[in-house]
Amino acid sequence: MTLSVELLPESTLRDVIGLLVRLIESAGALIIFIGAVWAFVQFVAAGVRGRGKVAGFNRIRLSLGRFLVLGLEFQLAGDVLRTAVAPSFAEIGQLAAIAAIRTALNYFLGREIAQERAEIERGETAPPAQGGKGLPT
Repeated sequence: MTLSVELLPESTLRDVIGLLVRLIESAGALIIFIGAVWAFVQFVAAGVRGRGKVAGFNRIRLSLGRFLVLGLEFQLAGDVLRTAVAPSFAEIGQLAAIAAIRTALNYFLGREIAQERAEIERGETAPPAQGGKGLPT
C-alpha cells in the first residue's frame, strides 16, 4: 500500500508557476523599458546641453547596459521557472537554447560594460590636455 500525499495538484501548481513566470518576465521587461527610457532622456539632455562628449555617451551606454543585463537575468529566471514542473524534452531543449542565447548576450554586454567602465576611468584619470602648441602651461 502506497501512501501519497499531494499538497497541490499538478494543474494548480502549473497555474501558480505560470502566474509567477508572467510576473518575473514582466519585471524583466519593465526593467529594460525603464533603462531604455532613462538612457533616452539622458541622451536628449546631453544633446540639449551641448555636451556631446564621448565620455558622457559612454556613461549613458554603460548604464543602459546594466539595465539590459539585469532585465535579461529576470527573463532567464522566468524561463527556468517555466520548466520547473515536469518539463518535457522539448521544453528542456527550448530552455537550453534560450539560456545559451541570453547567457551569450549577458556575457558580451558584461564585457562591453567592463570596457566602457575602464575607458571612462582612464578618461577621468588622464592628465589634462596641454594648452598652446604642445608646451606645458
